[in-house]
Amino acid sequence: MSIQEQSVDRKTGIKKGKYIHLAFIAPHLLIFIIFICVPIIFGIYISFTKWDLIGQPIWVGLDNYKEILLNTESTFNRQFFDGIKNTLLFVVFNVPLCIAVPLAFALVLHMRPYGSKLFQSVLYLPTLFSVSSVGLIWMQLLNRRFGLASLMGAKVQWATNMPHAWVALMVMTVWWTMGSNMVIYQAALGGVSKELYEAADIDGANWIDKFLKITLPSIRFQLLYTLVITIAGSFNVYGQPTIMTRVDPAASPAIKVLVYYIRGIAFGSGQSAAGIASAMAVVLGIFITVVSVFQFKLIRSEDE
Repeated sequence: MSIQEQSVDRKTGIKKGKYIHLAFIAPHLLIFIIFICVPIIFGIYISFTKWDLIGQPIWVGLDNYKEILLNTESTFNRQFFDGIKNTLLFVVFNVPLCIAVPLAFALVLHMRPYGSKLFQSVLYLPTLFSVSSVGLIWMQLLNRRFGLASLMGAKVQWATNMPHAWVALMVMTVWWTMGSNMVIYQAALGGVSKELYEAADIDGANWIDKFLKITLPSIRFQLLYTLVITIAGSFNVYGQPTIMTRVDPAASPAIKVLVYYIRGIAFGSGQSAAGIASAMAVVLGIFITVVSVFQFKLIRSEDE
């Protein structure tokens, strides 16, 4: 900071330039407040109302939460718990794959085989695609009439039959999201000291021992970070199952996740029950927050 900026205003007694940093963060803070904070607050308010998106919201207190959580005869209750179950299944199956598969590719590319830069670019490329593009690409590939599945002699309707629909959903998601975690792991592996591996070689350690006792502990913070963002993203899954159900309207309800039901209740099927949908979204948000806080506390305890 210059001498002029450090000088003190005689009238206010405040150093000139003391709050200049606010000018740099103000645009981002304004966008965050308008597009993040305000919608969250408004969504929480709507969850306590009955609203059809047209008229004035009518305050109903906790009735929406009782409807989705306690009223077992309600269609909304069934949709909520079906959506939660399907979302949890997606998280349980998807998160380990989205951690293990990128880590495996990162380990192979870390050994710098021939063409490693090319393969790195090819593997990262799907991350740049939109979810609609990814969904349509894979639905065409898995089409049993003219897609890749037809060339392999497959007679399965991947978007409808179970558990094939889950397999298609997992493959699609891992292929699309693998690049981001892979790059993080590659950077982390590059920071592991080679002296540790050399010492392990002298002690006669095999590759499994080196992976478990050197590699994983050395990149544990990156693993925990990607675990947090992958779990949060998996709970908010919407695009992939939606594309599958749009391509094939008869797609099994087993792949309809909670966000899919929330969108349908709020804007589709003529229900326009925005209060019910908001209540579902708030419950999902609370669940994601609790899981994320637990994971961040785990990261902090590991750091200490």
